[in-house]
Amino acid sequence: MSHETIRIETDPRGVATLTLALPEKRNALSAKMLEELTDAAGALSADDSVRVVILAADGPTFCAGGDLGWMRQQIDADAETRRAGARQLAHMLHAMNIMAKPLIGRVHGNAFGGGVGMMSVCDVVIAARDAKFGLTETRLGLIPATIGPYVLARMGEDKARRVFMSGRIFDAEEAVTLNLVARLADPGHLDEMVEAEAAPYMQCAPGAVAEAKRLARALGPRIDEAVIEDTIDRLIAMWDGKEAPEGIAAFFDKRKPGWQQG
Repeated sequence: MSHETIRIETDPRGVATLTLALPEKRNALSAKMLEELTDAAGALSADDSVRVVILAADGPTFCAGGDLGWMRQQIDADAETRRAGARQLAHMLHAMNIMAKPLIGRVHGNAFGGGVGMMSVCDVVIAARDAKFGLTETRLGLIPATIGPYVLARMGEDKARRVFMSGRIFDAEEAVTLNLVARLADPGHLDEMVEAEAAPYMQCAPGAVAEAKRLARALGPRIDEAVIEDTIDRLIAMWDGKEAPEGIAAFFDKRKPGWQQG
């Protein structure tokens, strides 16, 4: 199957690499990419020949967050259109989160907003030492809503609150202390460390691996349809308020929003 925004390659062992393939747009999450990622997650999960999935990206940036064209469309969209867009992101993250295969994040560059959400649904993330991260939604008058359950599940509430609301950029070493990243690698050794994570699964029974992952999710924080819908409601409420339209308009106008000081 051909794709416009992603690429899937599987080696003879059954290690599949799912690559975000829009480097010219910093791999921002467009509606098309969300659709293709959701479909890919389901297909890889159901493919008995796949033992492990590696989430990677082309270009210097891992994922810049939401696509700017999509954000511009949301300014004048009605509530139901905004809800449909939020639900599309939520369903993609859910599909990635319940994938019946180990999901290893190979994060070679910066990740913001939805990119941090994608890292949070990985079972383990190996990141380059020079990568930067941020939950930057509040700078635009929005909140990290649909990615929130996964970020909180990964970091824990106490650690997430250090970066969840401030919009500040943090480095890879801090990402380790926040539980977002498991280990850091020099850029030249990133593939070597990712391979070290993938190799042990070749010695494990694939059905047992899938059941163990399912058990871990069942014992962890609840992320069900009710939680997902609540995050969507909260995001729509922000879009319907005064701050999001001002924040996004300011971003595109290359000016400071009304609340910004200094």
